Amino acid sequence: MKILVVGGGGREHAIIKKLKENPAAEVIYALPGNGGIARDAVCVNIDAKDIDAITAFACDNKIDYAVVAPDDPLVLGCVDALEAKGISCFGPQKKAAIIEGSKVFSKNLMKKYGIPTAKYEVFDSAEKALEYVKTAPIPTVIKADGLALGKGVIIAMSREEAADAVKQIMQDKKFGASGEHIVIEEFLEGPEVSVLSFTDGKTVVPMISSMDHKRALDGDKGLNTGGMGTIAPNPYYTPDVAKRCMQEIFLPTINAMNSEGRTFKGCLYFGLMITKDGPKVIEYNCRFGDPETQVVLPLLKTDLLTVMQAVTAGTLSEVKVEFSDESACCVVMASDGYPVSYKKGFEINIPDELADNVYVAGAADKDGRLVTSGGRVLGVTAVEKTLKGAIDAAYDMVSKISFENAYYRHDIGKRALAVSEDNGVPRS
Repeated sequence: MKILVVGGGGREHAIIKKLKENPAAEVIYALPGNGGIARDAVCVNIDAKDIDAITAFACDNKIDYAVVAPDDPLVLGCVDALEAKGISCFGPQKKAAIIEGSKVFSKNLMKKYGIPTAKYEVFDSAEKALEYVKTAPIPTVIKADGLALGKGVIIAMSREEAADAVKQIMQDKKFGASGEHIVIEEFLEGPEVSVLSFTDGKTVVPMISSMDHKRALDGDKGLNTGGMGTIAPNPYYTPDVAKRCMQEIFLPTINAMNSEGRTFKGCLYFGLMITKDGPKVIEYNCRFGDPETQVVLPLLKTDLLTVMQAVTAGTLSEVKVEFSDESACCVVMASDGYPVSYKKGFEINIPDELADNVYVAGAADKDGRLVTSGGRVLGVTAVEKTLKGAIDAAYDMVSKISFENAYYRHDIGKRALAVSEDNGVPRS
């Protein structure tokens, strides 16, 4: 079987490594992939947003199955284009990917169908938005409507910061056309939980919960990043919370999309906050999260390709999807200066015995050597019986991997570990 995976980051590397476990996976192509992924797949230098080139490659190479992983190609209609050529795909069509592609759409969807989320207002005029923040509750959250590389959300702690955020997004066009409309919403408080789910538009199978660490510096300080590390499971996601999420959020979301004629098939990501009033949706993603995928998929016991094909075929209810009862920790090694500015081109040294635990995100092959080429360079994941064991093992591996200018947080999982040990919170 010839498989195509669209994308070139750590998430795609994790997906590819899991797909390789199925003996039917004769060859896996990654478009564009990266220097590290090239160790596990055939990388082809085609941009993930070049839908025409991706489709042509898939047809020319008689691809049997395609996995479209990143948000941009999904929102642009990559799955639609491939399916139009008769190629089976994992991932939502364009009309369903809008659940991430437009925050205005997703907020209005939740409001219409009574799905718990923060109170909000939508603006297409900077002047009206600036007038609104003069009296809006502070702190407040300002979000660009469209995709913005995960950075289109600004938490304003003062009216001055709120006004500045509006100007940056709507007037200075910091995120381009993504900021033509904005959402200004209520600031929610509580622990955050990420829950990825498989769904064929009828059945929803939540994966193991996880906890992301977005801030660049220890102690959750510094700028927001694409993610500096994750742990799974998330101790705040108790069985009671999981039950409420299924009843109040997961199934209602799938049903709402069906009612709108936008049936969602693929991986639907629920970004949740566990508030004093119960779980609420912070955001939806129309794909696997990054770096959440790097801790969730290593805990998946059921064959990933089998699950994906069931999603595509609409037969997910017939597959028993099982996860390990162990814990996982992923520590991201980044280039110092990320997410603002950083140097590239440094050789990466990964001991051979650790290769299976490393998911490469920003690296290139230079004359047979792996060198840094991005801000987030790689993720190192350990799976152990306990969360503490996974954290300790991940950091032990990190200490054995090196490249000049390497930076990583030293407290990934610290908060979760404190909750687990202090309160004895059971996993779901």
